[in-house]
Amino acid sequence: MFGGKNMKTPLTIEIESSLYQYCIEQGGLVVEEVTMPDDQGIVDTLSCLTKFDGSREWRCYELKVTKADFRSTAKLSFVGHYNYFVLPSKLYEEVKTEIPTGIGVLVYRPYTIEEEMPASGTFMIAKKAAKKELAVPEEALTNRFMASLFREVRKAKQMERGVKYFPTDQLYKELKRRSENQDPFSNERYYERFLEEIASQAINELQEEVAALQHDYEYLRQQQQIRRLPTEPLE
Repeated sequence: MFGGKNMKTPLTIEIESSLYQYCIEQGGLVVEEVTMPDDQGIVDTLSCLTKFDGSREWRCYELKVTKADFRSTAKLSFVGHYNYFVLPSKLYEEVKTEIPTGIGVLVYRPYTIEEEMPASGTFMIAKKAAKKELAVPEEALTNRFMASLFREVRKAKQMERGVKYFPTDQLYKELKRRSENQDPFSNERYYERFLEEIASQAINELQEEVAALQHDYEYLRQQQQIRRLPTEPLE
């Protein structure tokens, strides 16, 4: 996972991970950041539930954490049977009169208990979503859903095998991004440490090469001296 539609805030990441767990607990297959066909935008979180009759129910979730983000002119990808805004409680109180008809709202409620939980919080349905027809053909929606699932599996496989399987330019960009965003007073200077270690490694390799050349030079000098010694007289 390096990237996303925009740089995510800690609150966005917290809500996103909690929503992922929430959708799983609802019985859905879930994936994030699914690009839709026909200029329908990108769904923040898409959940697919298989019903008892074998039909599928698609739910789309758009995460917003600020009023500016909520009122952004960016296209909303509400293409599912049920579509929801996912908002912090404070933001919901500020914009609840602006929620379009038929769009539901999940309000994020962070946990306050200390014990370890599978997510940082849960959700309250502040406004129910009305069911509607899909805005894109189900086959196209399924294909995009599967492609996004494969993307996530591929990223997980890469992480399992280690960073050596990531392209060098991608690793460089991520190191540079983290360097730009890190606390200047933090002790975790990974980008600087990486550069320092590369420089130190280069110096060590040069020193080893110089030592090897000196060894070869000394050997050749000794061989030259041996060749210059007078031969012993014949008996």
